[in-house]
Amino acid sequence: MPKVQLYVPPGGYFAERWSKGSSIPPLGLLSIGAVLEREGIPVEIVPADILGLSWSDIVRKIRADRPDIVGVTITTENRFQSFRLVRLAKKARPEVLTILGGPHASMAAEDCLDHIPELDLVCRGEGEETMLEVCRRWTPGSGAAVLGDVRGLVLRRDGRASANPPRPPIADLDTLPSPAFHLVPFEKYNFTLDVPGRGPLRAISVMTSRGCPFACSFCATPINWGRHVRMRSPENVVREIELLKERYGIEAVFFYDDTFNASPRRADAICDLMIARGLDVRFMCDVRLDIMSRELIEKMKRAGLYYLSYGLEAGSDRVRKDIVGKQIDLADFHRLTGWCLELGIVANVFMIFSHPTETWTEAQETIRLIEKYRGRIETSIAILHVYPGTPLEKTARERGVLPPGFTWTKRYRKGVITLPLAQGDVPLFIDKLRWSQICELVLRWSLSSRKSSPLKKAPRALRKIRSWGDFARLAVMGAKYLQLKFFGFRTKSRA
Repeated sequence: MPKVQLYVPPGGYFAERWSKGSSIPPLGLLSIGAVLEREGIPVEIVPADILGLSWSDIVRKIRADRPDIVGVTITTENRFQSFRLVRLAKKARPEVLTILGGPHASMAAEDCLDHIPELDLVCRGEGEETMLEVCRRWTPGSGAAVLGDVRGLVLRRDGRASANPPRPPIADLDTLPSPAFHLVPFEKYNFTLDVPGRGPLRAISVMTSRGCPFACSFCATPINWGRHVRMRSPENVVREIELLKERYGIEAVFFYDDTFNASPRRADAICDLMIARGLDVRFMCDVRLDIMSRELIEKMKRAGLYYLSYGLEAGSDRVRKDIVGKQIDLADFHRLTGWCLELGIVANVFMIFSHPTETWTEAQETIRLIEKYRGRIETSIAILHVYPGTPLEKTARERGVLPPGFTWTKRYRKGVITLPLAQGDVPLFIDKLRWSQICELVLRWSLSSRKSSPLKKAPRALRKIRSWGDFARLAVMGAKYLQLKFFGFRTKSRA
C-alpha cells in the first residue's frame, strides 16, 4: 500500500483568522484519514498551520519521509497556499502523486489541472471512497493513467483536464468511522465557544449531515455535496459527542452542518438523546429559519442550544427571493428572532451587501432591519463574494465582474477586486452599488453594532496593500469611517 500524507497548508487567510484562537481540526482530512487507517493504509495528517511548519520545513519533511501520495486540502480563500504546497511537494519528490481535494478543488477541478502542471489529480466531492480506491489501485511508478476509470477523479488526458464519471454520494454516513482526531496534535487546537454564564468552553466541530436542499445563488454546497441531504443517525451523532467529551474534555459543540434542521424530526431526535444521556454540552448551529418551529427550538434549548445562526441575506424581498433564490419571508425572520430573544438564545443573522442589481435603496432596507434589532441580536455581514461553480460565478462572468480569461489559479488579476482582510483572496461582486456606498454600509454596521474600531485593523490592512487599487479602496474606506464617525449616516448617498 502507498504511504499517504495529507496536508493543511501553512499561512494564508485561515492562519491569520485563527492566529488568536479558535482553530478547528480539519474534519474532511480527519474523515479520509480514518477510512484509510481502518483499511490498513499508512496515513499521516500534517496540519502545517497548527504545527507552525514553514515552507522549507515541509520540503524537508517530504524529502525525509518519502511519501508516495501527497494530498492537500484546498478552499477558495486559501487556494494559493495549497497550490504552492503542491508545487513544492513535486519539486521535493518528483515521483510523488499529488492530489487536491476540498471545496475549491471540487468546483474548479479543470481550472486547477489546466494551470498547475505539478498537480496530478483532483478528488471531486466526497473524498473517503475515492482516496481509498486510489490507494488500492495506484502503486509508485504506475502513473496516473491507471486511475482513468476511478469515479470522482479529474485527471489529465492528452495534456488536458478530463473528468471521470462522478462518484455517487455516500448514502449511509453511519458507515464512516468517526474522524481520526488522534492523527492530529489535538492539544494544539484552541477552539472555544464563549457561552454566556459559562465563559469560554473547550469545543469541537461535529458534522451530522451532508448536503443542502436549498439553492442560494452564491453557495456551492448543493452542487458540491448535493441537494439530497444525507444524515447520520441520532445515535451515531450522540455517540461521537460522548466519545469526544470522554477523550478530550469537550464541553461545547459547533454542529458544522449547512442546515442542522434540514430534517426537523431528526434534529428533534438528536436533542432527545442529548437530554436523555445527560450530555451537559452547550452547542451552536446554523438553521433554515422558515422551517423552525416553537417546539423544536424549545427542545434544542433544553438540549444545550445557546447560539443560533440563520441566513436572511437581504432586507429586500426582491433581492432575497429573486436574486439570491431564498424563498423566506420577513415574518419568518421576525418570528424566529422573537423566539430566540424570549428563550435567551443568542441569535445571529447573516446579511450580505452588493447582490447583483441591488440598489442603494434596497441595501438600506438591510441596514434598517439590522438597526431594528441593534443590541439585541448579533449580525454577521459580508460583501458578496464569488465562489467557483456557483450560479453567481456565471453571473459574474456574464457581467464582467470576472473578466474574460479569468482563472482561479492566478493572483491579483487586473479588474478583479478582492479584500484580503475580509475573505482572503476571494473576488468581490461589485455591481450596482459603488465601492464608497458599500463602505458606508459596512462601516455603519460596524459602528452601530459596537464592533471593534476599524482603526485597530489599519496597520494590518496597510501591510496587505498589493496595488494602487488596494490603496485607493482602503483610502475610500478610511474617509467613509471619518465621515460616519463625525457626521453620521445619510439615507441619501452621493458617494
